[in-house]
Amino acid sequence: MQIFGVDIGGSGIKGAPVDLDKGDLAQERHKVLTPHPATPDGVADGVKQVVDHFGWTGPVGLTFPGVISDGTHIRTAANVDKSWVDTDARTLFSDRLGGLPVTVVNDADAAGVAEMQFGAGRDRKGVVILLTFGTGIGSALFTDGELVPNTELGHLELDGHDAEKKASSKAKEDNDLSWEHWAHRVTKYLAHVEMLFTPDLFIIGGGVSRKAEKFLPYIEGVKAEIVPAQLQNNAGIVGAAMRAAHHAR
Repeated sequence: MQIFGVDIGGSGIKGAPVDLDKGDLAQERHKVLTPHPATPDGVADGVKQVVDHFGWTGPVGLTFPGVISDGTHIRTAANVDKSWVDTDARTLFSDRLGGLPVTVVNDADAAGVAEMQFGAGRDRKGVVILLTFGTGIGSALFTDGELVPNTELGHLELDGHDAEKKASSKAKEDNDLSWEHWAHRVTKYLAHVEMLFTPDLFIIGGGVSRKAEKFLPYIEGVKAEIVPAQLQNNAGIVGAAMRAAHHAR
């Protein structure tokens, strides 16, 4: 079975049909740049470009970098334009896609669902936290495989700042940090999250998951097991498609 997944990020909008039996992309993904400012209309146009690239006409799952209530209304918009707040995202995207059925899910929650089903969290019980390091820091919290949605742990306070302002991969790039220096910031962040939630497993996702060997060796003093995401930067696309398939039943 194939369902289309789109991952909306602070820098790019990427998507592809997903083979839900394998938990992998059925075709090579297509990506367009996220418009700046990332307004609802601009992002919706980008999503349409990605979906139209494949000529897709079925259900579409979409991730969004913020809190989503009732699967439709946007409540926060830290890394996109503030005009997203209170937007009915499901209606916006469905209208832009010619009435296709649309499911909208928090981006990190989507990545987490995919990793728990097909990746590093498969068959893991206890408390598992996936953290995506990108433009910000997204989080997905699971207890015995069940998702606690919209946790947004990237906005925990760390050294007087939003944690993602200090420890995201964007912070690494903006401050020209070495992998070792950045890993020390990530360590402080992981230790803070561990103090609050005592997870059994941290899964590190986002683009940096492809380069885990460059920073994981520098992370010390965290009791929980730490592993890179196996689906890497495709996890959001896969998870979005999984949620769309669930709602299409």
